[in-house]
Amino acid sequence: MERAPYSPTRRRLLQGAALAVPAALLPLGGRALAGTRTSDYPPAESKPASTQNYTVSSRPSSYSLDYVVIHVTQETYADTLKIFQNPAKQVSAHYVVRSKDGHVAQCVREKDIAWHAGNWDYNTRSIGIEHEGWVDKPQYFTDAMYIQSAKLTASICDKYGIPKTRTHILAHAEVPGTDHTDPGPHWDWQRYISLVNAS
Repeated sequence: MERAPYSPTRRRLLQGAALAVPAALLPLGGRALAGTRTSDYPPAESKPASTQNYTVSSRPSSYSLDYVVIHVTQETYADTLKIFQNPAKQVSAHYVVRSKDGHVAQCVREKDIAWHAGNWDYNTRSIGIEHEGWVDKPQYFTDAMYIQSAKLTASICDKYGIPKTRTHILAHAEVPGTDHTDPGPHWDWQRYISLVNAS
């Protein structure tokens, strides 16, 4: 069977175009990484979830954004990213914050609906932020995690006009109908809301 002559795919053309972007316009100080894309929050690294694990949307025009929902992963940072990338898992969040240094990964674009809250209405109207750790292990809630997460939450609130208050920055456990307990009793809400408002 005769093979068709090689022609570059659209993906290869786009990858080539990305290499032509001036370094000053690229994230991470001009370093282009394979498989990266622009994130909604510039400090975040792009780690896309499987397209089977969220709903494509056009928020805030399709749904208003009224809440930020705070989660704790009950997994490691790396395993959380793998779960979100596994189409069989049917779960995702917009962001994951790493414990040791507060590094942020974006898994779902803010315009899209992540499947994180266990309540469709809240999913449509919120941004979900996962934090590496376990609800019963407060040592995972590091200074770096609190600081970087608060900056992320402040940025989201500023962008969408979400009040920086506990009635709009919710624990996963506070979402109606959920059976989850995160972020749990060791999460320092007073400190976190103060950091969000200072960012």
